[in-house]
Amino acid sequence: MKATNVREELIASAEDLIRRRGYSGYSYADVSERVGIRKPTIHYYFPTKQDLTYTALQAYRARYKSALLGIEDEFDHALDRIDAYGRLYLSGVEKELGCLCAALSAELDNLPEELKGGTVDFFREHLDWIERIYARGRQKGEINNNLTNVGAARLVISSLEGALMMERLLDGPAGFEIMLKALRLGLSPAS
Repeated sequence: MKATNVREELIASAEDLIRRRGYSGYSYADVSERVGIRKPTIHYYFPTKQDLTYTALQAYRARYKSALLGIEDEFDHALDRIDAYGRLYLSGVEKELGCLCAALSAELDNLPEELKGGTVDFFREHLDWIERIYARGRQKGEINNNLTNVGAARLVISSLEGALMMERLLDGPAGFEIMLKALRLGLSPAS
């Protein structure tokens, strides 16, 4: 196995474990078992659990940044962009995974500062993106004027994060689709 493949497998394994169990709920022994290598090998790539977690967090953020750019390239309408954004969360429901940053934020008081900062940055990036999408949509008359840009961004992310957690327990993708439709209806301009 090539070194880059091992490194990527370690990052992917850590991300999956964090999304399922949280930061405190995984160890190098868990990663070692999943990837099929010895713990000292993990330490070669990532000296500490914090290093591995931070790298997984940065990879997660980078994937989302890329996805947000892709959404803006693919969709013109604000409601379509917000719906496409929500479908990024739907993939987590389909895989029975929570949001990495939500899992980390649940343990915020126990996280090293570097992980706290990266988690906060993730949510700020997403709030800023939705605020921009909502503002443009309001200017074009594509979205309602009932909310401020800031309020809309918080409503969207809170709804998606909450539905991601809830629908992993309840109705899965079908339940999440109900929330996506309700969110779109709530953000649509009055007819």
